Amino acid sequence: MMIQDYCVDQLHVRAFDTRQEMGDCAGQEAAACLKRLLAEQDEVNVIFAAAPSQNETLAALCAEEGIDWSRVNAFHMDEYIGLSDTHSASFRHFLRKAIFDRFPFKSVNLIDGSAEDISAELARYTELMNSHPADICILGVGENGHIAFNDPWTADFNDPAVIKAVDLDERCRMQQVHDGCFDRIEDVPRQALTVTIPALCRARFMFCSVPGSTKADAVARMLQGDVTVDCPATILRRHAHAALYIDRDAAAGIL
Repeated sequence: MMIQDYCVDQLHVRAFDTRQEMGDCAGQEAAACLKRLLAEQDEVNVIFAAAPSQNETLAALCAEEGIDWSRVNAFHMDEYIGLSDTHSASFRHFLRKAIFDRFPFKSVNLIDGSAEDISAELARYTELMNSHPADICILGVGENGHIAFNDPWTADFNDPAVIKAVDLDERCRMQQVHDGCFDRIEDVPRQALTVTIPALCRARFMFCSVPGSTKADAVARMLQGDVTVDCPATILRRHAHAALYIDRDAAAGIL
């Protein structure tokens, strides 16, 4: 059951009673947008987030019929530096299992956080994203208000880069433990590669799923505070076609 439906600036906010209802709506609406774009253009470029918060949304998207995945180019938005793609917490591993290995995409473009030359990897992925302008971005919000790995102290709404290397703050790293991706914070890498905020927001349509009580503070700051890098997710309020989907737990600070 939907319990709230309103706009904050340009951001369309929908709150649901359960996490499953949230994910079903987000995934179905992302699928409808993808099908509409496929009817209008030869290829569609989609950026995917990799996190347990996206499980229900990605499952609903995968369940939709009538999507010609052979005309979809897939990208993801961040990856740990130094983590192999076979590690269970690697975002490449997550997305392959969740969606990339399930359909015949035209291309799957992965960020190689274990590359020997990180500068060359940044240049390679920058070229890929510039040559495939994003149509859709499916994302979440971190406990510290980040989008991708643009933590508050590294976020830049006017970042000239498309993708960059960043140091992860303590709260961001602890979230990975809360999410069950790592047993201890000591196991969480301290650095990552992330697509920047301007590059994410260049997507024509953004579908943001944020479930759980650990995100309630971030959601409240995202919707009630100023648009500022202190809470990077606030930038979605300035996007012409962005939607936020939350469950009752994540909405606790705004109900």
